Amino acid sequence: MRRHALFFIGIVLFLGSVAHGDGQNQNSEQRSRSGRCFLYTAKKFGVPILKATIKIDNGTPEQERRLYQVHVSVDSHHYWGFLFRMNNHFTSTIEAETCFPVRYVKAIDQEGLLIKKKNYTQTLTFDFSHKKVVVERMGEDGKQEIFLPAETYDPLSMFTRYYLKEEFYPGQEIQMSLYDGVKLRQMVFHSKREKVRSKIYGEVEAVCLESKTSFSTFGDKEGIIRIWYMNDREKIPISMELELPVGTVRFELEEVREN
Repeated sequence: MRRHALFFIGIVLFLGSVAHGDGQNQNSEQRSRSGRCFLYTAKKFGVPILKATIKIDNGTPEQERRLYQVHVSVDSHHYWGFLFRMNNHFTSTIEAETCFPVRYVKAIDQEGLLIKKKNYTQTLTFDFSHKKVVVERMGEDGKQEIFLPAETYDPLSMFTRYYLKEEFYPGQEIQMSLYDGVKLRQMVFHSKREKVRSKIYGEVEAVCLESKTSFSTFGDKEGIIRIWYMNDREKIPISMELELPVGTVRFELEEVREN
């Protein structure tokens, strides 16, 4: 649990599957599930390490199109002090109708004995029609254009697409293309039904989504991401787990708020 990216990869891959519903009902459900804020705590050996928030803003108009914004913050608990300090923020702006990414901004501020010091802001501007993304870094001159496979999403826009628009079911295989400004990832998630215990909901029926992926932090060694959603129309993401080369970290949902 040495770097923000390890948690971030898990949190931004809140996903589902690819079964489309009826348009009018789907839009209504989108609106009912947006405007929410999820609060999580990550623990190691029972001790809180990080607190994280995912906030989904209701659609707002911009240049004759309605947009959603998804905000993620990841902060360390203050008592870890010099070992590591983390105050990282991520924002994805997406088209409400299609959930295609428009902009993705990372503001990274972290340092300590257990993590590498980083302080930068990076903006990705997606151009779906030309299958590319423009990468800019605050304080640096120039822009970098990177060409991507069709329908490549930033992690938060992918989360929003599947959380708001799609339905998911046990027994599915979900393929996706993600780019977060560091690495293009082609991932495959497998889903299965499980009963799990939630801190705020008790024992619930859930769908677990699981995928192997490499972690650049650990020399591209493979690990596993698991995400549990309540198996109902609300699809509340109740828990996440990262099985890393250095151990396992689990994030539990502590609270759900309406914006």
